[in-house]
Parts: sequence; C-alpha cells; structure tokens
Amino acid sequence: MKLLIIGDLVGEPGREALARYLENKRDMFDFIVVNGENVAGGFGITPKIANKVFNLGVDVITLGNHTWDRREIYPYLDETENMIRPLNFAPGTPGKGYTIVEKNGKKLAVINIQGKVFMPPIACPFLAIDELLPEIKAVTNNIIVDFHGEATSEKQAMGWNLDGHVSLVYGTHTHTQTADERILHRGTGYITDIGMTGGHDGILGMNKKESIQKFKDGLPARWSVCKENIKINGIIVDINEYGRTEKIERVNLHISI
Repeated sequence: MKLLIIGDLVGEPGREALARYLENKRDMFDFIVVNGENVAGGFGITPKIANKVFNLGVDVITLGNHTWDRREIYPYLDETENMIRPLNFAPGTPGKGYTIVEKNGKKLAVINIQGKVFMPPIACPFLAIDELLPEIKAVTNNIIVDFHGEATSEKQAMGWNLDGHVSLVYGTHTHTQTADERILHRGTGYITDIGMTGGHDGILGMNKKESIQKFKDGLPARWSVCKENIKINGIIVDINEYGRTEKIERVNLHISI
C-alpha cells in the first residue's frame, strides 16, 4: 500500500496547501494521514476545521500537545473514530490514541503517542505502546506511529524500540523536516520529523516578528499565522504485504495558494 503522511498543518495556509496538493494526487494513495494539532490558527483544532480536512480526502487526523486548546473538540474526539490524540494522555480523557481504518480491502492501524522529554508531563509512551501492540497486531500488521515529540534521541529510541513490530515510526511536533529517512534493520520505516505544512518564512509556521520579540523581552505575545513561502512537508511510504516499509521518501514542495 502507498501512504501519504503530512506534517503538522499550521492554520489556513496549511489547509490550503494540502487542498492544492491533493487536487490531482488524492487517488495516488491508499491512505492519507495528517497531523492537525495546529490547524486552527496555529493552536488546536475545531470540529468545523476537522470536517474540512476530512473532506479533502484525509483518512486519519493525528494530534499532539495542543489537542486540548479548543474545548469544542472534546466531544468530537469521542464521536469521531478517525481523529486520534496521543495514546499516553491520562485515562478518561476524550478520544483514543489509535484507530484502524479499512478501505478497498486494506487495513491500516494508526497510533498517536507523545514524548516526555522537553514536553508537558505525560505517561511513558514506550510502556503505553508496548502494552497496546498485541491488540493491534491481532487485527493487522500494517501499523504506523506518529510520535509527537521534541527530543531527537527519544524519537530515535522509539524507532529502534518498534523496529520489526510496526511498519513505520515518524516524528511530528518540531515543524522542521529532518533528512534521516531510512528503513531500519527489521523493516520499519523511520524519520525523526516530517516537518510542517504552512508558511515557512516564519518561525514554526507563525510570523517571525512576535517570536523574535518574545525571545528578546520574554513578555507574553499574541502569535499570528505566517502566510509567506507556503510549503507542504511530509513523506510518501510504500508498505508491502508483510507490513514492512519498502520505500520512504520526503515531500518538501512549494505550493502557490
């Protein structure tokens, strides 16, 4: 199967870039997975925006540390199977940390986890996913993992921890695409971070003026979404019938909107 996985959508520019990219490419992929935790003005996601993203042909939306920024998303998470938040959030929080989607006779499991290093306090992602995997593998061997984390070492450790157990481990959250895509020894595809989709002439998809000023004076700032140098970041991955990655390539394209 061929997967398109898109890095953190930032605001309206990110949504528009994805829409333009998918206009003539949607049918090339068996499944499309997008990280949408920054799609509502850079912080969180709303039901209305989530529906717009799904209507583009996206099969699964993953989230991260900004999951709870918009309270209106809480009931939507419980109602919508194909939008997931990190698995290792506290028990009882809305939504769930994985989903299994089926289309044209093919099944794909998508798991969302969040790192502990340099991130808000959270349960251990390693223990959480190790406990879940037997349940998932009883249904399908096609398993991909969105590891939403800050530290490259933690992401690399997760890649090796899951090598041979899942099809793909890819990082999100830093909004900076890394050039270390590879296939690990036992067939698991890996990349530390797939990057972001939105304005790349800012700082992490937001306008640079506010961020630079905050670094200088440390005062609270109201960020606005960058609309300059729009790019789409992500990966295209081929997974074979055994649930192993055969090919992984980065997407890093300028999009006119």
